[in-house]
Amino acid sequence: MFNITPMVRNILIINVVVFLLQGSLIPVGQFALYHFGSEFFRPYQFLTHMFMHGSWGHLFSNMFSFFIFGPLLERYWGAEKFLMFYLICGLGASVLYSGVRAYELHDLRQETAQYMANPSPAAFSNYMDEHVQPGYGRELAVAFQRNEDNPQYVQATKEEVSEVYNAVFNSPMLGASGAVFAILMAFGMLFPNLELMLLFLPIPIKAKYFVLLYGGFELYSGFNRMPGDNVAHFAHLGGMLFAYILVKSWQRNNFQQH
Repeated sequence: MFNITPMVRNILIINVVVFLLQGSLIPVGQFALYHFGSEFFRPYQFLTHMFMHGSWGHLFSNMFSFFIFGPLLERYWGAEKFLMFYLICGLGASVLYSGVRAYELHDLRQETAQYMANPSPAAFSNYMDEHVQPGYGRELAVAFQRNEDNPQYVQATKEEVSEVYNAVFNSPMLGASGAVFAILMAFGMLFPNLELMLLFLPIPIKAKYFVLLYGGFELYSGFNRMPGDNVAHFAHLGGMLFAYILVKSWQRNNFQQH
């Protein structure tokens, strides 16, 4: 019924089976990707996190895109080269994301240290608004503002800031998004003028423009990240970057299978 290729089918099955076994036979905390400074980090997580997802919606969105765009690339390259592309770009996306995250966590560490040294109601509210969501911890902030010299409020806000820091620092990444965005980029490069009919845009759009718009959105979202946004935009961009480099390299070396 569906014109699916063997490697795409196998990767889809692996992702679905792993998702069904998460929490029972496959502990998320062991195989999701943590920051390399975290006590929970293990090197193999760069690979294993690519086959795990946080929800049915997360799994469906990634695998639906993979199902739509992957088969044509597998037919173009062959199964082995397609798998190599998928894994290389997924790993590359993880490495780039980890670098960006290390930079972000360095800034977070400095902000946390500054608060511990100079706690104040305004600084507490700003910290929570930026790193959790606007309005988080409002009651404690108001109570602290009414009595700034109360050591109990000072200690309570420090403990809250410390909990947020540890939660952010030890929050893992999981999902095939980096590799899937690489598939989108490769599709747009190799079949630029193929017209797509999208569910949310009922007019045909060429693949190259779709990829350009999607990439631009991810770039904007990555640099203008809103509080509470837990999407790894730079992993998506990393997948697209490595896809561009890899496709161009293969084209230069005429390493293409038809």
